[in-house]
Amino acid sequence: MSRETGAWVIAAVFGAAHAAFADDAPTIGTGYNSYGYPGLIDMPVAKSRPDGELAFTASSFAGQARNTLTFQILPRVSGSFRYSVLDNLANAGRGTLYDRSFSLHYRFADETALRPALAVGLNDFLGTGIYSSEYLVATKTFGESVRLTGGIGWGRLGGSGGFTNPLGVFDDRFKRRPERDFGKGGDVEAAQFFRGDAALFGGIEWQATDRLKFTVEYSSDDHPREDPSAFRRKSQLNFGVTYGLGPMTDLSLRYLYGSELGVQLSTALNPKSPPNHAGRDPAPPPILARNAPTVAALGWTDGVVERDALRGDIARALSSQGLGLHGFSLSGGTARIEIENDTYLQEAQAVGRTARVLARHLPAHVDVFDITLVDAGLPVTQISLRRDNMETLEHDLDGAWKSFARARISSPEGTTTPAPERYPGFDWTISPYLSPSFFDPDGPLRADAGAQLDVSFQPMPGFEVSGILRQKVLGNLDDATRRSDSVLPRVRSDFALYDREGETALTQLTGAHYFKPGRDLYGRVTVGYFERMFGGLSTELLWKRNDSPFALGAEVNYAWQRDFDGGFGFRNYEVATGHVSAYWDMGNGFHAQVDAGRYLAEDWGATISLDREFGNGWRIGAFATLTDVPFDTFGEGSFDKGIRITVPIRWLTGEPNKTAYTTTIRPVQRDGGARLDVPGRLYDRVRPRQKPALQDGWGRFWR
Repeated sequence: MSRETGAWVIAAVFGAAHAAFADDAPTIGTGYNSYGYPGLIDMPVAKSRPDGELAFTASSFAGQARNTLTFQILPRVSGSFRYSVLDNLANAGRGTLYDRSFSLHYRFADETALRPALAVGLNDFLGTGIYSSEYLVATKTFGESVRLTGGIGWGRLGGSGGFTNPLGVFDDRFKRRPERDFGKGGDVEAAQFFRGDAALFGGIEWQATDRLKFTVEYSSDDHPREDPSAFRRKSQLNFGVTYGLGPMTDLSLRYLYGSELGVQLSTALNPKSPPNHAGRDPAPPPILARNAPTVAALGWTDGVVERDALRGDIARALSSQGLGLHGFSLSGGTARIEIENDTYLQEAQAVGRTARVLARHLPAHVDVFDITLVDAGLPVTQISLRRDNMETLEHDLDGAWKSFARARISSPEGTTTPAPERYPGFDWTISPYLSPSFFDPDGPLRADAGAQLDVSFQPMPGFEVSGILRQKVLGNLDDATRRSDSVLPRVRSDFALYDREGETALTQLTGAHYFKPGRDLYGRVTVGYFERMFGGLSTELLWKRNDSPFALGAEVNYAWQRDFDGGFGFRNYEVATGHVSAYWDMGNGFHAQVDAGRYLAEDWGATISLDREFGNGWRIGAFATLTDVPFDTFGEGSFDKGIRITVPIRWLTGEPNKTAYTTTIRPVQRDGGARLDVPGRLYDRVRPRQKPALQDGWGRFWR
């Protein structure tokens, strides 16, 4: 189709829009295109999905299968990771290609009565470049059921009907698009952005019913990498129909480029919308005002027997709320209590339930509750609450923020007063495990499943011995046959050998000592088998003020590589490794982290991480590591990078639970930039129990 014809089609589509809808038509929704970001069929739109949404899209046509994970990072910004299987590349020279690519979509202007929404995007900016393109797009809604889109694209989207880049009037360098090393991947080719010929694209969407939507688009993609014998482009017009199978799942059928049929399935979830909504937390005990006779007030003489009996009553009451009593004392009108919370995701909820228990059991002369949050014997935060505030604010509509404003939150000293019966402590659980593996070209998705035994023993405050033993029951991770071709020390790339030889594996066995050398300082020393590939000695020091969003840490380790069979033996490789770390709680659930130092393959560099954490425990983030290993030496992918997702079990069941499942999705696992995985790092133990996190979760104080 010529450039003039394409422009005429777009103009005709826009001109016919006003007659295509009725006043009572259903509201049009934003879908995902075949690349997995907000779009029409192949082309983008200037719209966004709901904030926080996590979507998976699978599309297929003419020998291409695109599988995309997309996260709406912010209301205006989404990011996508795509894994494509391509059988129709021209001159690929290697049969089927398994391609990994990333995309970003930014809506920089909202739609108004007169102005369309505007968005800009980068497609395949960090990959092989097969889908490399950029776009600027506008979208306008007419009524409630019709939406028109028009835009200009570069790169892959600047091929059909292409014309001289209009940005060339500002700089001649925009007129030419530099050649890219096809198939290399892993580095950002910024010199290509918005360069070379440009082309127009556009389309119209009509929401016929609440479930049924029709789409017509004019595509500017000329498929420059595809083998012409794989499919023939007879037209640049694409037609699609989408049917809503459910609230978050769509099925689309397409007729593409005048010659091909395509299909797409999109499904999504939003961490903000759990299946069980408010959850199934048991009701908290009501506050018992002091003008009513409490059990403790009757015959209270403040003797040893009475104190022991009171401590026992409080311990049992806390246990019924899923909390552990670590220590308890009375001094005049102040009760000091130390608790361990292994149940509630928000520590503020544990504090609120503890205060309710105290109000029901303490004698009337006790006016102040000093509640200390303890983890692994470390006193992290002390929350001081007045009893009369508990009594007056329980049913206040603004009781949450008023109770927080009146609470005093601080860092306690580095000692605890544990109850005599608290130590030694022993705990164990048996649970299922799932260990997935992604993106092996011989088997893009593999997994093992089995049973896992977790054991924990605390002989005294600050000391913890823990272990994890796994028994594989079923799976196919041991089917992997690819051997590492790394020229670096093989600290991670031999992962297939661990999968093959370790059906019964001791994945972790450590002894750790946690301590506080200062009010805002936290320390850790860990020895043992840290992970399935390495064991050794690890030391860490963290500085974290209770009311600060910033923290600094340092970690030094000496590690030995473990045998492949997951037993007690070691291989002939040892390394000194360590990092200095900077942490920043950016607010609104965003957390940034920079780790700089020496990695397992003796390379030096830094890792940058950005995560978004939701109040219900979901956590979605990305990281990238650059070291002194050259891209060519690193191998496929050029540098280590990935996406990590944490799903809280509570989100699924609705029951109070701190257990979560975490997985990391890497485009490729190599040896450069590999960091030792040490359990119990301090920042993740300390931060959730300090003031900024307490404030974020204080809405559950009365829950």
